[in-house]
Parts: sequence; C-alpha cells; structure tokens
Amino acid sequence: MTEKQAGQKGSLFAGSIPSLPVSGGTDRPAPSKPASPASTFWRPIRSFALSQLTSLVRRATLRESDLAPKYEKVHNFKVHTFRGPHWCEYCANFMWGLIAQGVKCADCGLNVHKQCSKVVPNDCQPDLRHVKKVYSCDLTTLVKAHNAKRPMVVDMCIQEIEARGLQSEGLYRISGFSELIEDVKLAFDRDGEKADISSTAYEDLNIITGALKLYFRELPIPLITYDAYPRFIETGKIADAEKRLESLHEALKLLPPAHCETLRCLMAHLKRVTEYEKENLMSSENLGIVFGPTLMRAPGLDAMTALNDIRYQRLVVETLITNEDVLF
Repeated sequence: MTEKQAGQKGSLFAGSIPSLPVSGGTDRPAPSKPASPASTFWRPIRSFALSQLTSLVRRATLRESDLAPKYEKVHNFKVHTFRGPHWCEYCANFMWGLIAQGVKCADCGLNVHKQCSKVVPNDCQPDLRHVKKVYSCDLTTLVKAHNAKRPMVVDMCIQEIEARGLQSEGLYRISGFSELIEDVKLAFDRDGEKADISSTAYEDLNIITGALKLYFRELPIPLITYDAYPRFIETGKIADAEKRLESLHEALKLLPPAHCETLRCLMAHLKRVTEYEKENLMSSENLGIVFGPTLMRAPGLDAMTALNDIRYQRLVVETLITNEDVLF
C-alpha cells in the first residue's frame, strides 16, 4: 500500500473511530465516570422542584411589592451642625467647618453637603425615630414611615365609624366635645396604631368623626395640595357636569400618590354614608359643605377670595363623592 493510499484510508475512518486515551499520559483527561442510576433518576425531579421554588419566590416578591406602597418623597433637609468628623452620605467627601457643615433630613436622618442636597434623589424613607407624631405630620412622610398605603388615623376612624353604623343623624355635621377630640389626637400621637378609639373609650361617635376631620385640618399640606388647589377650583367653576367630571379626572393626576389614595378611600367611605341619607340626613351636598374647607385650602388668599371659593370647594367634594366609582 502506498503512502498516499494509507493517508486516504486513515481519513475515511478518522471521523468514525473515537480517540482512546493513551495510558501513562499526564496531559489528557481521565475517562468520565458513568452517571449512577440514582442520580439519573433524581435529576429531573430536582430541576422541577427548583423551578417550583423559584416560581414561589417570584410570586411572593411580586405579592409583597404589590402590597408595599412605593410613594416618592423628597427629603426634608435642614441646616445642621455636626459634632465630630462627618462625611457626606451622597458624595462620600468630608464635611468641612465647625458649624453648619451640611444639612440633615429631619425625616430619615440623611446627612449630606448643602450642594449635594440639590441632586439627591427623592427616595426619602422616613424613620420612626424621627417621625414622632401622627397629627400635623406630612401625609406622605407618615405613610412611608409606617410602610402603609394610607394614614392609620384614616383607616382606623373609618373602620370604627362604619362598625358602629352609618345611620347616626348628622354624621360629620354634629361636632363632639373638643376636649375629647383632643384626647383622641393625643392617643394617636402617643400610641399610633395601638390607640383605643372603641366605644368603650369614646361612646359618642361624633368624637371619632371629629378626630378624623381634625386630622385633615391639621395636615401641613392639605389632602388636595396647595399646588393642585387652583386646578380643582377651576374645575368647580365648570357648569357642564360632564366637562367638570373630565376636568376633575385630570386634576386628580396632580395629587401625590399617597394623597390620591387617601382621598379615594375617604370618598368611598362618604359615598357609603350617603346610602343612609334617609336616616343620617347627610347627602353628598351636605358632606361637601362639611369637607370642602377641610380638604381644600390655599395659602395667601385674601378673606373675600377664600369666601368665594367655598361654594366651589363644596361642589368639587360633592362631585368626588357622587362619582367616586368613576373617578378613582
């Protein structure tokens, strides 16, 4: 056989005959050990169990993210004098000076340079150590500090009012004793979610309704915010009911998410109150008169302008109650 024929014959079988390891070689891998029947049996079961576990974790994460509100909140920075050496928590550079070296967020405690505070993201996560009261506290700050959708005052008061019944005559119109309403306020500031507002502690339901109205009146930023106030008032001036509804739907988009969610909850509750209008004598118009100035107020208005706005405030709240299921 010639050398050329031998080469051709070798090439014919080169792809069909596997190469065998040479004994004594140190640079070649050892032959792979055949998988045992037990490992072959458990492999698909293990893969299936892992996929199910991953799915469960993913669903749990999604469920948790659905429940946990993601409200955006700006930091409440105030000029601060730090004792001892401090570094900016945004740029990590040293804070120079003996006094007023930087600013500190009054809600979450973030320490940064004054210049850095202008570029810090709106990701304030209030700490309960800094948020020490419920009333007169910014609404978004309160709900983020307690990781809730709405202020606990709103949820607890509405739950208590509806549990006792909505047939009480003059509900929200008749005021309770101011001293006892202040007592409820102090209970929420002191005990938070553990505050006792049951009928055992406060027999008169008007005290609970008064405490709820007081909470909205004492908000530093009203439920219908200062920025959104002009748009809502303009909406109230629209005579055509359908156009007013469309304008109100757009105005709601101007509210911060926490404010909008709280307003939705309150309007749904007030609509349930109107379902017992024959017993409690509280129509959507009457509730609009009560809650208009409570939920809407604008700073810097003269007395005459504020007086003229009352009728539009009433009309806005009345429309919100009547069309709660459409607007939210």
